[in-house]
Amino acid sequence: MATDSKKEREREELHRAIWAIADELRGAVDGWDFKNYVLGTMFYRYISENLTEYINKGEHEAGNTDFDYATMPDEEAETAREGLVQEKGFFILPSELFANVTARAKDDENLNETLEKVFRNIEDSAKGSPSEKDFAGLFDDFDVNSNKLGSTVAKRNERLVKLLSGVSLMKLGSVQEHDIDAFGDAYEYLMSMYASNAGKSGGEFFTPADVSILLTRLGTVGKTKVNKVYDPACGSGSLLLKAVKILGKDGVVTGFFGQEINITTYNLCRINMFLHDIDFDKFDIACEDTLTNPQHWDDEPFELIVSNPPYSIKWAGDDNPLLINDPRYSPAGVLAPKSKADMAFIMHSLSWLAPNGTAAIVCFPGIMYRGGAEQKIRKYLVDNNFVDCIIQLPSNLFYGTSIATCIMVMKKGKTDNKILFLDATNECVKVTNNNKLTPENIDHIVDAFTKREDKQYFCRLVTYDEVKKENYNLSVSTYVEQEDKREKIDIVKLNAQIKDIVAREQVLRDEIDKIVAEIEEGNTNE
Repeated sequence: MATDSKKEREREELHRAIWAIADELRGAVDGWDFKNYVLGTMFYRYISENLTEYINKGEHEAGNTDFDYATMPDEEAETAREGLVQEKGFFILPSELFANVTARAKDDENLNETLEKVFRNIEDSAKGSPSEKDFAGLFDDFDVNSNKLGSTVAKRNERLVKLLSGVSLMKLGSVQEHDIDAFGDAYEYLMSMYASNAGKSGGEFFTPADVSILLTRLGTVGKTKVNKVYDPACGSGSLLLKAVKILGKDGVVTGFFGQEINITTYNLCRINMFLHDIDFDKFDIACEDTLTNPQHWDDEPFELIVSNPPYSIKWAGDDNPLLINDPRYSPAGVLAPKSKADMAFIMHSLSWLAPNGTAAIVCFPGIMYRGGAEQKIRKYLVDNNFVDCIIQLPSNLFYGTSIATCIMVMKKGKTDNKILFLDATNECVKVTNNNKLTPENIDHIVDAFTKREDKQYFCRLVTYDEVKKENYNLSVSTYVEQEDKREKIDIVKLNAQIKDIVAREQVLRDEIDKIVAEIEEGNTNE
């Protein structure tokens, strides 16, 4: 328990440090851009320390206990370049390490040029090697000459100094001691800090950690490891990385695969992989449109697919005559509507799902009940027994939208021909303006998902025939009765009470009539 509170203290300290840098640069750099600068700087610090520690460890084990790569002359270090690129995927000269550049930053009048050169050298070091595509363009969003940093070179450099020193003061611990997964945690904090305005700034839609954990747990029930994990709309990669949190570092055997259409977010995703200590040969993130130009034909099928694709976006649909023959979409005999690509993501994920795998996908609720092409696709999914479970989530779980979303869980190797419908609308606690799933909420949902038993007002295992009878409607409310929490009224008792009131009212009327009569009689006698 003491360790937990120590971790929590470390985490809070880290969050305060990030907030302090945000405060320092506030007004100069818009939140979303600021995030790119801090993450870029953190990434630069991380790979510098990661490489230094790797080299030092080898030397110390060989008996050279006083060795420190950071103090080595560049010319000597250069001889190790080729071997290090093969092993680590990149190379940094000692003079260009984060610690050394930061130490000289205050006196470097050309700090912007220094950083630009260092970043270019890091990216170039991977050229021609297997890690080239993992490093290409990684620092593109770290524009050292941007007016967002300041209107003059001097002002820009002043802010760059603050950025470097702020990140250098962060207590991120040794890169080998991932006590609180510090770099990754700082990344997640930064993302959530700016997630509410992400949509407005052209950033990505951030999936909160609690929802990510639920999806990954649903997809890994009964498993201690999976071969490959995939997200067709991976954003900044936080969902992919939850597999490490739940299954451990060795829980994902072959690696992490994802595709993202937004270039900035794609860069963030690759940085996030490195910040979570995933080696360059263990991940493959691509930047393209998944629906029309998928990049992982050679890597599918995937044992675990977790995703929160964009809701109801436009796509080519039947404007592109090739898509109806695409093996991902053709089995359903119809394409998702052009104005709503949701079902295209579902069909794509199903197509690339391994026979022993599970896909857990956050969905816009409309796709569960709308007619037309979406109903035909639901019919295909249900008739072929691919739908394992539908979970209705509470509203207000996501930043920037109050929609009550749902989760569709798909499997290719189901042992029964039934679908579990689970109403989790009350499984949350309110935190500021948003709802949040607690660990207990997640346990409750996963437990019911695993047991597949009926529980009044919560979940129900429904036969294929019943779903067919409901015209393939997959809304949870169609099958799970909601508890009526209104006060129950006993009509017989109420009638008796009314009768009693009426009788007493009559007695009172008689009494009043008597008094009135007496008064009138008195007046007459006078």
